[in-house]
Amino acid sequence: MSSGTASSPVKLRPEILALPAYRQGQAAPSGFKLSSNENPFDPLPGVLEAVDAATRTLHRYPNAAAPEVTARIAAEWGVEPDEVILAAGSVALLVQLTLAAAGPGDEVVYSWRSFEVYPWMTVLPSAVKVAVPNTPDHRHDLDAMAAAITERTRLVLVCTPNNPTSAIVTAAEFESFMQKVPADVLVILDEAYAEFVTDPTAVNGRTLVRRYPNLVILRTFSKAYGLAGLRIGYGIGPAEVFAAARIAAMPLSLTDHAQVAAIASLDRGDELRARVADIAARRDAIYDFLVEQGWTTIPRPHGNFVWYPTGEHTERALGIFRDHGIIARAYLPDGVRLTIGEEESVENVLAASAQIMREIA
Repeated sequence: MSSGTASSPVKLRPEILALPAYRQGQAAPSGFKLSSNENPFDPLPGVLEAVDAATRTLHRYPNAAAPEVTARIAAEWGVEPDEVILAAGSVALLVQLTLAAAGPGDEVVYSWRSFEVYPWMTVLPSAVKVAVPNTPDHRHDLDAMAAAITERTRLVLVCTPNNPTSAIVTAAEFESFMQKVPADVLVILDEAYAEFVTDPTAVNGRTLVRRYPNLVILRTFSKAYGLAGLRIGYGIGPAEVFAAARIAAMPLSLTDHAQVAAIASLDRGDELRARVADIAARRDAIYDFLVEQGWTTIPRPHGNFVWYPTGEHTERALGIFRDHGIIARAYLPDGVRLTIGEEESVENVLAASAQIMREIA
């Protein structure tokens, strides 16, 4: 008797079949696509030229060791090259680190709602998901997360600013949290949106380098640097942990195009910071307008996106945004995430937000 599925005679893992596939933000044939937390600016000067040059060697495999980017990041963070790990986006690193740290029956602790990759990457090695509810103001409950750690816990994920709620973890909160985490449990500080943070109380991975032998800090070039289409992210942490994570890597997935684009972007630090400041200022202005409209339950945003806790009205809110030419991202049944996009999108965003407030209040 076959134990396949109704759609396939092949035996497949039921826990994988039960997972929802990662769902990319919808495209916008017209209007504004604010569903994927993309940078609205074109690539920084020099990036397209570097990528074009790399295209001429498409018949060759990429240099999997990425020595130039690794050396550059190591120098900027003040670490050794073996304390840097690169992959095709920070999501790839999350998967590699999970596979390296957790196996069947081991536990992975994370806040929820948070980055939607966390649940399914936990299932890949047949580990156990331990989702700790966010606080009522949509932040990580680090005390509850620390209390959820058991002898079976192998990995804890802290996302700040949290995707999709845009709330931060403060430096003091993280310091207190790390004192409670056993030294043999790996902690990942997922800082994909760190460049957009302007709150001086926020935790910053750069101040934590080598502080904890069980801490990995993740960053990406997809958001602030605007290289989402090339997929490159990096981690800073213990060399021993990264040696194991490299074993779990998909071979040759980090392209030369991504590597040269990252170097060209790092060469344009001043321009990058100006763009990030522009987006952060637009974010703060939108938030202030939303509060004036009556959105008092929206957490103050610190990423390049805003969280609307629309609850049971989420589908209706998504439709109203669409009616105003805005493609947002729904996280049913909790709320809507809206990326900070072009200046031209702000009027539409505010008009849609006002209508949503009138209809659901």
